[in-house]
Parts: sequence; structure tokens; C-alpha cells
Amino acid sequence: MKICLFGSGSNEVDEKYLKLGYELGQMIADNNHCLVFGGGNDGMMGSVARGVADNDGFIQAIIPDWMTRFERLFNECDNIIYTRSMDERKKKFIKKSDAFIITAGGIGTLDEVFEVITLKKLRCHNKPIIILNAYNFYDPLLSMIDDMIKENTIPENNRDLFYVVDTVDEVFEYLDGYDFENDDVYDI
Repeated sequence: MKICLFGSGSNEVDEKYLKLGYELGQMIADNNHCLVFGGGNDGMMGSVARGVADNDGFIQAIIPDWMTRFERLFNECDNIIYTRSMDERKKKFIKKSDAFIITAGGIGTLDEVFEVITLKKLRCHNKPIIILNAYNFYDPLLSMIDDMIKENTIPENNRDLFYVVDTVDEVFEYLDGYDFENDDVYDI
């Protein structure tokens, strides 16, 4: 399975998240999955990629060619796809991935997350989206979504477009049980 990672590329990410990221990468490799990610060497991206690389997994990076001027590229990628824009990058993430895992991240991560959730809602893909809410990182975001449901700005079933877990083990339990052939219908 090709698993797309969305997460921070910041050098300032707390060590507890980096350790978790490495564990996630190790599990991706141990389960013979491929990592698809933004190519960054630092933060959650670099931590997960190191976990994959150190355990002989396959790594595919997708990065805008201009971004390498200010973001270090993880140097153990097996394949690198260069794009011209962030939009093209996100389209390739969606096309080349079978599942999405969201780890601690920033503005770019939120952009990517909401794009894949929106496209799932619009039935443009049927892929699992898993928010790894370790250390309650995404609690404020999840609370906001629940408030939006309460205020009727989004339908309640939109909460079913993604799955929230607290541990790396739960990520793979969910993926192992995911019905990739489902024909769910969502309210648009």
C-alpha cells in the first residue's frame, strides 16, 4: 500500500512527536508499505522517512522543484517527483497514494488534510484518511469540526470522512480493516 504522510517539516517539532513519527515510519516499512511524502528532511516528514529508510522501506517524495531552495530534501528517497506548484503536488499525493495519515503539522498540513477530506466528500476518491491524534494534538481542530456540525454548517456524517486514532498501532488496525471497495454515499 502507498501511504501518504501529511505532517510538519519544522525543525522545532517536539521530540515526542519525532519519536512517534519514527515509529510510524518503522511500521510502514515493517508492513511492506511505501511512504509517499513531501520530501522534507526535517520535522515529522524527516522523522517518518528515517523510520522507513532505516527499516529498508520504499520512499517516494513529491516536491515542487523550487522548494528545495529553502527546505532540505531527505537524501534517502528511492524516487523523487518534482512538480511546478503546490497544487500539482497535492494532486499527485492523491493520485499516487492509497491512504493518508496525518501527523502533527502546521498550515501546510491543514491545507493538505482539508483537500483530501473535501475530495472524499465529493466522491473523488475512496481512500482512508487517518488523523493520528497523539498527545491530543488535533483536539482543538476536532472540537471545531464538532462545533461546525452542532451549528449545522456541515452535515454530521462528514465526521465519518476521516478516522481519528491515538496510536501508531491503531493506524494499522484501521488500515487492515478498511473496506477499499466500499460505495459509501456522502451528502454534498
